[in-house]
Amino acid sequence: MKAVTRLLFSLLIFSAVLNQSAWAQNWPTRSIRFIVSQAAGGTPDILCRLVTDRLGRALGQQIFVENRIGGGNVIGAEAAARAAPDGYTFFWATAAALVTNPYTFKSLPYDAMKDFVPVGKVADGPFLLLANQDVAAKTLPEVIALAKADPGKLTFATDGPRNFSGMIAAWINKLAGTQIEQVPYARMPQGIQDTIAGRVQLTILAIPSAASFIQSGSLRPLAISMKQRAPGYENIPPVADTFPGFDFSGWMAVVAPSGTPADILQRMNREMDVVLKQPEIVQRLREIGFYTAGAGTTDETGDFIRAQFEAWGHVVKEIGIQPE
Repeated sequence: MKAVTRLLFSLLIFSAVLNQSAWAQNWPTRSIRFIVSQAAGGTPDILCRLVTDRLGRALGQQIFVENRIGGGNVIGAEAAARAAPDGYTFFWATAAALVTNPYTFKSLPYDAMKDFVPVGKVADGPFLLLANQDVAAKTLPEVIALAKADPGKLTFATDGPRNFSGMIAAWINKLAGTQIEQVPYARMPQGIQDTIAGRVQLTILAIPSAASFIQSGSLRPLAISMKQRAPGYENIPPVADTFPGFDFSGWMAVVAPSGTPADILQRMNREMDVVLKQPEIVQRLREIGFYTAGAGTTDETGDFIRAQFEAWGHVVKEIGIQPE
């Protein structure tokens, strides 16, 4: 009797696997939803619509973007995590949603490492360390030397100590052994103007926010936060030249609710990779300040997210941010 029961159970499992495989091969048969946890018109939304427009054409189905904003990416991430894992909902995930929120929030209604499975990496959006033109330093090592020689002279304009620019500024301070004070701004355009005017001396900005000021000579770029030099900004050395291993960007990736069939993940990954390697998409991403090398594989994306999760966890702990 036990042998018969085991045989029946095995046949049921085998049948389920066959049915799921056949279902995945026919996918997609209807429209697909991409959840974005930030507002329409913001950079994540713009990039998502740019890529999914071409993805939809490749897959032969409409992809619609749903903006679920609020709570510092929490509302959108929770909605994606709770969605049915049927291959018709994906999450256009920001680094904040997956790798910094778990350390800066006391509790989250989703588990970033368990509730999602990786599909593909989209792109990296590095940050630039910039100085007012009157600062007597043209490189990051010179800024560090100046800060140590004259403590209290330099300040950082950031969008707050719990956001990327603030955490990067604090981490540079920690690595350098300096105490350059942060001046947090609720609206960074004012922080930029104060840096240009010399009321603060340093700031950290995403490339799109910094580009026009670099071109006009209003701000001097000192270093970039990604580990290699960026196309179009090859003259700006990485922070990693001063602090080996330093590699922090505002990246984006596509993930799906855990339990989404592997065949569907692989299909979406392949189509993403093709789209992200199209020259016009690569160029458009660069214009928005993001750099892509394609989607990579699902395994590579998972490895990247886990490595970033550990790296940001280390930074948050070392700079003393307490979850709230």
